[in-house]
Amino acid sequence: MALSMAPVPSLQRIRWHPLRYLAEIHAVVAERVLAAAGEAARARGHFSIVLAGGETPRGLYETLRSARAEWSAWHVYFGDERCVAVDDPSRNSRMAALAWLDHVPIPRDQIQPIPAELGALAGAAQYERVLAGIGAFDLLLLGLGEDGHVGSLFPGHDLGSDAAAPSVLPVLDAPKPPPMRISLSAARFSRARQTCFLVAGEGKRAAVQQWQRGAAIPAAAIVPASGVDVFIESALLDS
Repeated sequence: MALSMAPVPSLQRIRWHPLRYLAEIHAVVAERVLAAAGEAARARGHFSIVLAGGETPRGLYETLRSARAEWSAWHVYFGDERCVAVDDPSRNSRMAALAWLDHVPIPRDQIQPIPAELGALAGAAQYERVLAGIGAFDLLLLGLGEDGHVGSLFPGHDLGSDAAAPSVLPVLDAPKPPPMRISLSAARFSRARQTCFLVAGEGKRAAVQQWQRGAAIPAAAIVPASGVDVFIESALLDS
């Protein structure tokens, strides 16, 4: 069922960071992640990060794999997941594990994949319980779909933008396969101290243009108080 695309895009404060190549995006964002991790560990004794899926962040995760960090302080969550088997290669958690998480000593009980193998409804309910009592994330990583979607929040669908929205939404009819997914809501995505979008690829050009023009694409519904930082291939930006 199609629902409102609120909130109003002008509520989002965007800082654009144009970079020439995707590899530069990965390097710059890796520095941002490690700096945030160190700051959070010193200030609060732990660092919470939400990972993006898709292909764009893979190189970032491979870069972090060789980094030096206080891994014992890291708590890892995921922004969305496909409802497929745990070992399915399309799982965001599997990609992150192979590229990075399996190679660093983050305690296993501090890595919290979305249990999407349970199905959209049961998996979303369980992840809602996982996030209960968790405050603002220290750092949120997001991508941008060709249609402007973020996580598994798609145009024309409920984004969970209201303050009273649950933290986790079951997605039963995604417009791209698989149709059953689980995603954090826009309201929960917006509870982060730092938010970094990674945007690359010619296929994203139309969505970026809509975003720049203030269209109510799902990415515009992410409205943390600190604003969002968009690390983007410079060729995709309107001059």
